Amino acid sequence: MITRAALGFLAASMVAIGARSLRALSTSGAAVAALAGAAACASGWWWGVLLVAYFALTTALSKSGSQSKARLMESIVEKGDERDGWQVLANGGAFVGAALGHLIWHSPSWYAIGAGALAASAADTWATEVGMLSSGQAVSIVSGRRVPVGTSGGVTVAGSVAALGGALFIAVLAAFARWPIVFAAVALGGIAGAITDSLLGASVQCRRWCSACGKATERKVHNCNAPTEVVGGSRWVDNDVVNGICSVVGGLITLVLQ
Repeated sequence: MITRAALGFLAASMVAIGARSLRALSTSGAAVAALAGAAACASGWWWGVLLVAYFALTTALSKSGSQSKARLMESIVEKGDERDGWQVLANGGAFVGAALGHLIWHSPSWYAIGAGALAASAADTWATEVGMLSSGQAVSIVSGRRVPVGTSGGVTVAGSVAALGGALFIAVLAAFARWPIVFAAVALGGIAGAITDSLLGASVQCRRWCSACGKATERKVHNCNAPTEVVGGSRWVDNDVVNGICSVVGGLITLVLQ
């Protein structure tokens, strides 16, 4: 176990350092990613493989068209394209929790929770990264009205296809690892988690308004340096909270289907 944890920390650190050099992770994000890799590998090699593969491919997607994404998102999202420790924990925390649960108490249920949680995170992240590069119009999953690309709760056709791809990617890895879970359960759990993320993003997540620019945003201080005001959702629910719930729902749905 100690050897696996050490090698997992080394492998995850290499990926994290690469992501940090590409400005895909902040210093805190890289540190949390390395620790997450160590914790996952402590439970078993395949736990580490799934997590490192997820982080590596997600990083590649996040840097694809990064300049275009930055122009689209700079006035909307609260945080930049460098994911910090809280963002990494929100996306991978449920998976790591399942890995540690499996380490303490061996049960097939942990495989379902872990794979479903990571499938949901992959589906949501891939949908966001691909959707922002889509030429199609984003619409709110709740109201059906057009919203700016990158708005929480906004969905696009390309993003929806990418969400399916993210969920299937984790399901394929879990099947290749011969985990005792049903392929369809992982894929459906991942999609369910991503849909939950969009629903919460459009309804419960904090929405703000910049009176100076007359634009909707998630930032407490807009990029024009003007303070913003809450106009919807809960001020205590940000994107990190929604992402964390997304992965937990994905894990639980997969467990139920399993």
